[in-house]
Amino acid sequence: MSSSAAAVYAELRLADERDVPHIRRLSHQMAEFEHLTELFSATESLLSSTLFPTPPPPPFLSFTVLILELSPTPLPPSADAGFPISRRIDLAAPLDDPEADAFASPRGGGKAVAGFVLCFPNYSTFLAKPGLYVEAIFVRAAWRRKGLGKMMLSAVAAQATRMGMGRVEWFVLDWNQNAINFYEGMGAEVMPQWRICRLAGAALEAYKGGDEKDGEESK
Repeated sequence: MSSSAAAVYAELRLADERDVPHIRRLSHQMAEFEHLTELFSATESLLSSTLFPTPPPPPFLSFTVLILELSPTPLPPSADAGFPISRRIDLAAPLDDPEADAFASPRGGGKAVAGFVLCFPNYSTFLAKPGLYVEAIFVRAAWRRKGLGKMMLSAVAAQATRMGMGRVEWFVLDWNQNAINFYEGMGAEVMPQWRICRLAGAALEAYKGGDEKDGEESK
């Protein structure tokens, strides 16, 4: 999609199974950006079965993906509450998107997928309230620094408040100072005293039998 005028129209909507190919492509681009492609093993089949089970759970009560699409023509107004959310994005100059054809919307209409956000509920024992954890938020390179990341994260925060939740959380890589500055500018507190702990791969499989792993042989 090449914007002939210096404006595009952004829409943030709930994803469905038709979006899986783009979700995988965006996730792989995110892994490339974060220099973590060696950890990437997602397939379309796995994404379909885990993100879009049958019957589907209500949005934001399980894994929820929001897709960000851009249109060269105006979109219907936003819903009173919830999704889709639409807005006009004014550009300093017309912008060419070399990946537009590869990311053409499965819904047609000349729209292109520009990003996504994936979140799911968590819980704070300190607050005694549920919250939303943002597992992934990503905007394709051509469309960064246009306010689209803020649009997506703000939408998740608004949904959390509508549901009476206590907080929204996510992580940021310590070398990504641009992202840190962006999140702090939105009012987020970056908490350097916390560290992510992870069991995965062989370390996780070692617990498959359910035995405790305390470093000592059973007696």
